[in-house]
Amino acid sequence: MSFFTYLVNLLSEFHQLLIDATLQTLYITFISTVLAYLLGTPLGILVVITAPKSIAPHKGVNEVLSWIINIGRSIPFIILMVALMPLTRWIVGTTIGPVATIVPLTIAATPFVARMIEQSLVEVDSGLIEMAQAMGATSSQIIFKVLLPEGLPSVVRGIPITIINLIGSYAMAGAIGGGGLGDLAIRYGYHRRQSDIMIVTIVLLIIIVEIIQLLGNFVANRIDKRDVR
Repeated sequence: MSFFTYLVNLLSEFHQLLIDATLQTLYITFISTVLAYLLGTPLGILVVITAPKSIAPHKGVNEVLSWIINIGRSIPFIILMVALMPLTRWIVGTTIGPVATIVPLTIAATPFVARMIEQSLVEVDSGLIEMAQAMGATSSQIIFKVLLPEGLPSVVRGIPITIINLIGSYAMAGAIGGGGLGDLAIRYGYHRRQSDIMIVTIVLLIIIVEIIQLLGNFVANRIDKRDVR
């Protein structure tokens, strides 16, 4: 039997499982990414504006927020997932299954997003901020009309990184019943010793990551006003 024939037979047998696992991975990752940015973006903005010499400096708030972000980023996902099981059960009613992984994925990604937002906004030219302040702009106007628009290309470039990290974390969640491609690889590739399923799963993950990164770069380049040609 040729390799091509073998691959066709494999896909014909497991195509529905692979499709379902791939769609499940994309869906859970998308939801977790949206929630993480909804929580992490305000946190990142607060860290930036409360920093020394910023538009609303506050040493106490800045240090507490930075401390929270650093703690959140220091906990390995698999440990965080187990530690959050009571909270996950309280929110979604279960600790097993794809939906249950949204809670730890979101909480794990939020400090990561906050730090990326911070790094994107601190790159904004301070001269633009000073000019806005000289024109009498309020703090909210500086945030929404200077910081965010100018930092947007960098923020967009960070989105694929966040998504890719979440895909990796969700694949780990498959080891304890989280579903998706990670669960498929564990159940069939490891427990049933079907290495071909493991290889196909890895290839699918690589393809997904490459597509997400290319799309992220394309969108960022399209909206980057600083990219003068």
